[in-house]
Amino acid sequence: MSRLRKGVSTGLAAGTFLTLAACSGGGSSSVPGVGGIPGVSEGPGAHDVGLILPLTGRNAAYGARMRDAAKLALSTKGSPALDVHDTNGPGGAAQATRDALARGDAILLGPLTATETWMAAPLAINAGKPELAFTSDSTQARPGVWVMGLTPEQQVRRMVDAARATGRKTFAAFLPDNAFGHAMGDGLVRACRDAGLTEPQIVFHTMDAQNIDDGMKSLSAIETRQPPAAPAADVPAGPSAIDPTGEAAPDTATAGAPGTIPPATTPGTPAATPTPAAPPAPVPPPPFDALVLADTGLELGRIITALQADHIDSSQVQIMGPALWKAFDGKLGALHGAWYAASDAHDRMGYVAQYRALYKQAPSPVTDFAYDAAALAGSLIRQGGVTTEALTRPDGYMGVDGLFRLRPDGHVTRALAIYQIQRGGGARVVVPASRDVAIRPS
Repeated sequence: MSRLRKGVSTGLAAGTFLTLAACSGGGSSSVPGVGGIPGVSEGPGAHDVGLILPLTGRNAAYGARMRDAAKLALSTKGSPALDVHDTNGPGGAAQATRDALARGDAILLGPLTATETWMAAPLAINAGKPELAFTSDSTQARPGVWVMGLTPEQQVRRMVDAARATGRKTFAAFLPDNAFGHAMGDGLVRACRDAGLTEPQIVFHTMDAQNIDDGMKSLSAIETRQPPAAPAADVPAGPSAIDPTGEAAPDTATAGAPGTIPPATTPGTPAATPTPAAPPAPVPPPPFDALVLADTGLELGRIITALQADHIDSSQVQIMGPALWKAFDGKLGALHGAWYAASDAHDRMGYVAQYRALYKQAPSPVTDFAYDAAALAGSLIRQGGVTTEALTRPDGYMGVDGLFRLRPDGHVTRALAIYQIQRGGGARVVVPASRDVAIRPS
């Protein structure tokens, strides 16, 4: 199987697929490269794909692995070469972008962060060159600049669609008062609006424990959710402060009547057994049936405590969280039944094996975006050139993390799986990622 096949019929849909070079059985040839890595050339005029990444400084480790992933994607014979520029060099991301454009690169891949993308994007747009940025900040998306990272909006929209399919209609969110929390909240508002749902109630919290408790009480309306009063139970017979002998009180119909004698208690007769207390009435559900969270670490632990105190659990509410939970879901048994949306790990197994074989270490998830972007750029260049029409083809592409589609407005639609946290920790896929390349626009 070649890395790219056009017009392939899979029984699901026809489209263009980015597949792994490993599928070819290792028979592909490669062009000579720098440092023994195939797919890179230093010859003048041979640099067709500009790669803008931090290769020095605090993010150098991320940049190096992403560079290696891009090299791997362009390792087959006939692939364009990479023109790599360091965003942490003199002049930063802006100068790195200018240098790539000066070399005549057909497309720019990167940079890594939202701030760097903000600096690079106007230069790429003015030069008429498409840019596939690796940030996950969806506010950087615009025509000609695509956000390739896994954005909060993508995650929330996938979970809203899945929750609606199970009958959930009223959404709420309890989110940290930071950039990530607000991005999750904005994504929830848009997803609900697009689905014709009532606007979600969103409460933001600080890291203070009391603020978390108070905010959850307000959102859950726990003070108004009192269980129905239990019916009054008959007072069981037996000893009491009024009747220490345990003898039954005289019947009101005969009490005090002349000539009546209270029944005697037979010696040795045990007192009546008290009626078991009725179980407490269940607390009514909160004013929502789906709740989005975004915290991790210590704050998430505090939120779990607040959820329990305010009687919010998966029996009444579908709790949902970020893809960040995937890294430590083995510790989240207290949230069993909760969801998060992420790529299906099965989709990237071939890529992981190939990367590990070449570089002797496993690829970090962020490298996936660099591989897909480079593979897409390489395939389009080999087919005749990078155009907006080709980048935004409606049927999309199959990458190492599954299906994705570049929209004309710069946003990227991804097919994500829904994971459910298990009672003992860990998670399993309960709603697989779509395999249909005709992904519905988000």
